[in-house]
Amino acid sequence: MTALRGFEAAARRLSFSRAAEELGVTQGAVSRQMRSLEDLIGKPLFRRVGRRLVLTAAGEAFLPEVKAILDHAERATLEIMAFDGHGGLLSIGMPPTFGSRWLVPRLGRFSARFPGIDLNLVTRIRRFDFDADQLDAAIQVGPPEGEHLQGIMLMGEEMVPVCSPVIRKGDAGHPLKTIADLRHHSLLHLSTRPEAWVEWLRHAGLGEDIDFARRGPVFEQFSMVIQAALAGLGIAMVPRFLVIEELATRRLIIPFDLPVASPDPYYLVYPKRFAALPKIVQFRDWILQEAAADREDPQALAASPYL
Repeated sequence: MTALRGFEAAARRLSFSRAAEELGVTQGAVSRQMRSLEDLIGKPLFRRVGRRLVLTAAGEAFLPEVKAILDHAERATLEIMAFDGHGGLLSIGMPPTFGSRWLVPRLGRFSARFPGIDLNLVTRIRRFDFDADQLDAAIQVGPPEGEHLQGIMLMGEEMVPVCSPVIRKGDAGHPLKTIADLRHHSLLHLSTRPEAWVEWLRHAGLGEDIDFARRGPVFEQFSMVIQAALAGLGIAMVPRFLVIEELATRRLIIPFDLPVASPDPYYLVYPKRFAALPKIVQFRDWILQEAAADREDPQALAASPYL
């Protein structure tokens, strides 16, 4: 492990002397560690190009594996430091807007119930790789892929159009009286759901001449789409549960209440080998209760003391 730490530092800095400074050892100690490591592997990991130190092809291939080993060792150390039989570090991945608008406002209740669990929240638009991302669980759209993963459905979602009251009234010259009036407005899109407006318009009965549904600004996250709608930049197609507060305060309105159910619900996903861990069981049971309560009273979040 000492040699691996030395290799990672030297490869990152491309300098034995700087690696030695970082690790608090001598340059000679790092050089000896690298020779021992290369003798063990049977291949050179570094070579000199003029006065510069560069990685060989073997070194380039070895580096990400060593980083993963060291990261795993650090994570395991942090977990065991926090472990008391009932708690520990719990790393959860999730879509950014789901995390900020649905999960985080509820975490006060989780922490109050399970004070021994320290949460590490990771957000990403795309799906997570549990091994590479070192996650215990993730919340994602759609069921898990792979027999080694366990998936439990949390909630579905209804897609609805939302806009500012100003756009609805038509202060710019085109009030929203019928669905056909949408063609006179800018439609806001999420990059990962490019057909959301097309699907909604077909559901609403506007099956022909909907080329305008693909025009308009595109954003990477629902939070950006919602902010654009609040700023009056256009009309957004978003999950209703993500804009509960804005609808309750009338900062956003639904001009045409014709919800479309998304084909893929949200799932809590985790490796099957983690299924019996107390922290996974506790988080799973808690978030399922929160999702069930939300289905019964979707306005509850707007009045949450943790918002």
